[in-house]
Amino acid sequence: MAGKSAEKWPAIGIDLGTTYSCVAVWQHDRVEIITNDLGNRTTPSCVAFTSKRRLIGEAAVNQASMNPTNTIFDAKRLIGRNFNDQVVQDDIKLWPFKVIAQADTDDTKKPMIVVNHKDEEKHFSPEEISSMVLMKMKEIAEAYLGTEVKNAVVTVRAYFNNAQRQATKDAGTIAALNVLCIINEPTAAAIAYGLDKKLTGADVESTKNVLVFDLGGGTFDVSIVTIGRDSFEVKAVSGDTHLGGGDFDKRMVSHFMAEFERNHQKDMSNNPRALRRLRAACERAKRNLSVTPETTIEIDCLFDGIDFSSTITRARFEKLNMDLFQNCMDPVDKCLKDAKIEKSMVDEIVLVGGSTRIPKVQELLHGFFNGKELCKGINPDEAVAYGAASHAASLVGAMGNKKHVLVDVTPLSIGFRKYGGKMRVVVPQNTAIPTKMNARAKTVVDNQISVKFWVFEGERSIADENHYLGMFELEGIPPAPKGVPQFDVVFEIDADGILTVSAEDIDTKNKNQITITNHSATLSKEEIDRMVKEAEKYKAQDEAFLDAVVAKNKLENYVSEVKKKVIVSGAKIALRDKRKVDDAIEQTQSWLNWNYMFGDARIFEEKLEGLKNIWEPVCNKMRPDDARTCPKIEILELD
Repeated sequence: MAGKSAEKWPAIGIDLGTTYSCVAVWQHDRVEIITNDLGNRTTPSCVAFTSKRRLIGEAAVNQASMNPTNTIFDAKRLIGRNFNDQVVQDDIKLWPFKVIAQADTDDTKKPMIVVNHKDEEKHFSPEEISSMVLMKMKEIAEAYLGTEVKNAVVTVRAYFNNAQRQATKDAGTIAALNVLCIINEPTAAAIAYGLDKKLTGADVESTKNVLVFDLGGGTFDVSIVTIGRDSFEVKAVSGDTHLGGGDFDKRMVSHFMAEFERNHQKDMSNNPRALRRLRAACERAKRNLSVTPETTIEIDCLFDGIDFSSTITRARFEKLNMDLFQNCMDPVDKCLKDAKIEKSMVDEIVLVGGSTRIPKVQELLHGFFNGKELCKGINPDEAVAYGAASHAASLVGAMGNKKHVLVDVTPLSIGFRKYGGKMRVVVPQNTAIPTKMNARAKTVVDNQISVKFWVFEGERSIADENHYLGMFELEGIPPAPKGVPQFDVVFEIDADGILTVSAEDIDTKNKNQITITNHSATLSKEEIDRMVKEAEKYKAQDEAFLDAVVAKNKLENYVSEVKKKVIVSGAKIALRDKRKVDDAIEQTQSWLNWNYMFGDARIFEEKLEGLKNIWEPVCNKMRPDDARTCPKIEILELD
């Protein structure tokens, strides 16, 4: 792939965000952020289902208040998680849409999102919803580039575990994307920072320690990256996969719900439409409070026909969320300790994610680093996609001989379960990859002839409380007293994140192993194939709907032009012909009024042909100079 030109093999970078997504591409020796069809540089990570069609992005958000139970957002909070996770259960209480446990599965139940689409109940996995957002970003890029896009680098939170990373990759596969690489969002932002310094002619020869503080809509990451010339080495990562702007919004929603109940003695907590409208208003208020000390919320007919209006100050907003803001500082401290560097050794503090615009967050971070200035030179909403596009170009050879050397780390500790259930860590968190580490194990009962190795990732001391990766068994151990047979257990992770765990009997040299990859199936091949086919079906439905819109526009345009011509021609048209044309126009217009949402282009085309067959013979009876002005069919541009 690297030998192909960028024009033939365009590769894009996609920041698949919890609340907003962004796509970029390397072109003309620089990264270009691609605007969507409405001219916006970010697109809401929102999908809606109606009785007629599927909507993605702004179109989904715009109808959310009228269709809250079928409008899906925050799907990234669910991806790769278990339905029984406490964070999932907490979120379900606040979402207007329904989430259930996947049927006919074991204890590791996957959350499934329930919607009503075309009068049928449908169940979607978080990967499918994310794939729809990825498909939208792919289409935005293809419209801009004028060519098909297959290759992409997709970003994930630095603290995502193996299952969450694989689920994101599965989403890319469902969206018909070849995911070249999954990279951490803070690492992508560091690439953007380093590239920006180069393009602006700043000093890039010296090595710099950059702390990337990434606080987005749903998750929070901190990374320390050492940037050299064309090299990016991640020293440590930390964060919280469930902390972000959405949590600040929830505090405001709870605050205003309580105020509404105090004032009107009405509880709106079980009304999805009211909650969705209040949540949207709170998000706008949060943004306003980043630039003004006070803002007002006004919502007409919020609940039971009651209008709601209230004021909130920045100080009140900060008080509501102070514990969450302060929680953002703990991962910063942990990241510094893991990287073994002092505060004074951090050269730059780069802000990424829309929530870093909150003044109190900046104030706490500024104070934590003893007054050090924060770097605000790169757009916090676009930095991740910017870096991902740069890395994608590097991978496919679009940057010529230039290539990023990217050294990443393991976001979580990896090890195996010891006798008694404790976690034996072999590869500590924040170990640079590729790596190879080993540990010694032994039998725990007399005459033991086999031993099982259960592999986990996570920071809990009890293995079963961590994320299970896989198991393999070493058999054929000669009977002996406990502790005599010993095994060399090796954990090896290559540059692509593929983990191979092997165990060898030191005496007999009997060996077995398991390979656990970021590509191993959290979804089975059959499930992915089914979802790919469904994605193609939805794409075909979307295309059919757009064809119907074009055909409808043709018909409406033709009706309008015929009306104008009849008025202009006046007495030049025979009375009988005029009545015939007027009747045809009236019937067609009436049919359009009743079938304005009809989804079959063929029906509109048939109506158009029918009207043409009536109008054109009448038009041709007029003088040649009049006939030349017969209306032409034009296709109106779609918004």
